[in-house]
Amino acid sequence: MPAVAARSVEPLGAGLDNVAFLVDGELVVRFATGADPERVVREAGVLELVARRSPVPVPRPVLTVAERGCLAYPLLPGVPLLDVPPAVRAALRLPVAAALGGLLAVLHAVPREEVAPLVEVDDTAPGLWLREAAGSWEAVAARVPMRHHRAVEALLLAAPPPQASPEAVFSHNDLGVEHVLVDPASGAVTGVIDWADAAITDPALDLGLVLRDLGADGLDAALAHYPSGGADVPGLRERAAFYARCRLLEDLEHGIETGRRAYVAGAMEAMARLFPG
Repeated sequence: MPAVAARSVEPLGAGLDNVAFLVDGELVVRFATGADPERVVREAGVLELVARRSPVPVPRPVLTVAERGCLAYPLLPGVPLLDVPPAVRAALRLPVAAALGGLLAVLHAVPREEVAPLVEVDDTAPGLWLREAAGSWEAVAARVPMRHHRAVEALLLAAPPPQASPEAVFSHNDLGVEHVLVDPASGAVTGVIDWADAAITDPALDLGLVLRDLGADGLDAALAHYPSGGADVPGLRERAAFYARCRLLEDLEHGIETGRRAYVAGAMEAMARLFPG
């Protein structure tokens, strides 16, 4: 690895796949926790591809040392929308949703053959999503007010899952508000981060996260960037709602297990919209 004199190194965060440090207050240096040099190379390729097209800022690597699992890029400004005070987040919902719709419209239009060497295909069947949501519900049901239980159980027990997507597109694949950076003062989206899960997948999946986190009118704002408001994609809104509900239960379980209050609060807020009682 090239030798670089650093004035300061601070822990920035750690997850299942990576640990990150902030160097000199301006450079994010991230190390993969597993030994998979090719994955680091592919992710750097994804970031370069997205950076050339994205209407919002994304990390752009300045250093890749695959054998060390290392990726470095300039720190993007802003704070995760998840961490913005609820009243401010509510005021930013629609402009942020519109910006994310613009991003997703661009990503979903990238030719599949161009990204196929860089990402995997995520074709998880709706039935498996439903089984995993049932497992999350079993873990969190005791923490959820009873008024929501009937609606959750209708999803898990009564309603069959939607048909699988008739098409698959390139997408971020985890576009929750924890990965969307904003300037709380101006409302501008200053970055979209964490592209490790990018995949060729159902276009409704990331739109479902927009619905979960930013509401039905947020989904409308996002779909305004699509031809015919997405009406030309069969079942798009139905599947987006399905994914929104499944991912809500997953996030609630994650927040409870890890003690991350922001995840729990966000999931409980979305519960009132997606599982009204």
